Amino acid sequence: MKQNFLAFDLGATSGRTVMGTFTDCGLELRELNRFPNHLIETGGRYYWDIYALYRHILDGLAVAAREGEPVTSVGVDTWGVDFVCVGKDGALLRQPRSYRDPYTEGAPEKLFERLSRAELYRKTGIQIMNFNSLFQLDAMRRQGDSALEVADKILFVPDALSYMLTGEMVTEYTIASTSQLVNVHTRRLDGELLRLLGLTESSFGRFVYPGERVGTLSESVRRMTGAGEVPVIAVAGHDTASAVAAVPALDRNFAYLSSGTWSLMGVETDTPETGPEAESLNFTNEGGVEGTTRLLKNICGMWLLERCRERWEGADYATLIREAEACEPFRSLINPDAADFANPADMEASIADYCARTGQPVPERRGQVVRCIFESLALRYRQVLESLRTLSPHPIETLHIIGGGSRNDVLNQYTANAIGLPVVAGPSEATAIGNLAIQAIAAGAAEDIASMRALIRRSVSLKVYQPTDTAVWDKAYADYKQRVK
Repeated sequence: MKQNFLAFDLGATSGRTVMGTFTDCGLELRELNRFPNHLIETGGRYYWDIYALYRHILDGLAVAAREGEPVTSVGVDTWGVDFVCVGKDGALLRQPRSYRDPYTEGAPEKLFERLSRAELYRKTGIQIMNFNSLFQLDAMRRQGDSALEVADKILFVPDALSYMLTGEMVTEYTIASTSQLVNVHTRRLDGELLRLLGLTESSFGRFVYPGERVGTLSESVRRMTGAGEVPVIAVAGHDTASAVAAVPALDRNFAYLSSGTWSLMGVETDTPETGPEAESLNFTNEGGVEGTTRLLKNICGMWLLERCRERWEGADYATLIREAEACEPFRSLINPDAADFANPADMEASIADYCARTGQPVPERRGQVVRCIFESLALRYRQVLESLRTLSPHPIETLHIIGGGSRNDVLNQYTANAIGLPVVAGPSEATAIGNLAIQAIAAGAAEDIASMRALIRRSVSLKVYQPTDTAVWDKAYADYKQRVK
């Protein structure tokens, strides 16, 4: 019997509602609605509009209800680290601050005055990034944030949306693992870290793991949407964890690259890696499904091009790629992870300034900017993959690119050329598919992630890129390491 599941998949720039239907023939996907996710800037602070996101989720539920297809369950995944403060009366106290907000600049150093960097890494295995929830909460505490001072609960964004749908408060493991508040060895919130912030476990919702039930759609949600008493499942709430669950791999000898606004490159492991080498390379150990750890590194991804396109009035990708391919290769290169590109007012100007400062030709045309971004990303991927190989418990024979970036033929080919390995691209909707897969397993429609991956491989179209011009790219990589020091 076929079963229908709804995935609410929210990224840092857009979201979507996807219906997944599992049949004997495989997985069928249908997008019910798609919507933007805008940052709100006011008073020099950056917020997410969680009420707008909730409204779009209700719209997706209403579309499904009008179609009359029975829905087995729903699940929500989002980007990591950000959270909502909830008052004693159950009301959200304020829109959630965005990780793009500069209020956490210098926050890690302030916390390291009370707990050493090495000890923090041994506890959490999470790479040090100033916007991790730990540093956000510490900065809010030091700055006397009025919402945090009176908060009864802190809910990560997917858990906050599930709460708005059900009235039930949970803390899902994979999203919590991005916060740097979870002990990587116990896979629970760490008491010492919570005490540093003046918090306790009771400051958070009931701790759950992927596949556990949050609750059912509330009466008010059912009334507004026409939906029935549908269960809400705690999927892998972190979008990358859901995406990795959908990697259509045949074995474990692979690395993955979740390519979107961020690029996240890593491997699946059975145990965390928190030794000195992993710490020095600043790799992260985030929660995965079925007890796995996602050993990975965050890399600035298509954020670079997305911000440029804002200045180019949304120029279409096909045109930009044609312009890039017509330009001279390796003319200008950047470190995509340089602080210059975190959240500049003008990304194109920031790239130009970086190139001038490092003694390289300044891109003068759009195509040169795009080529610079693509080539720099591919070479940065090689650099991270080399580090990952030293940490991975198994050989890396293939790179699976999943997410929206898997549709970028030029960047995928550049990546294969740069790393000298086959690249398997797809599925582009990996996050939504992983979300649906966890729901299907929870409903008994599938046995485990391995069987789901085999089904996904049969159900989606994949494209393989073989490396070419490797000698040319080897030379470019040597130049890259010199230019972007």
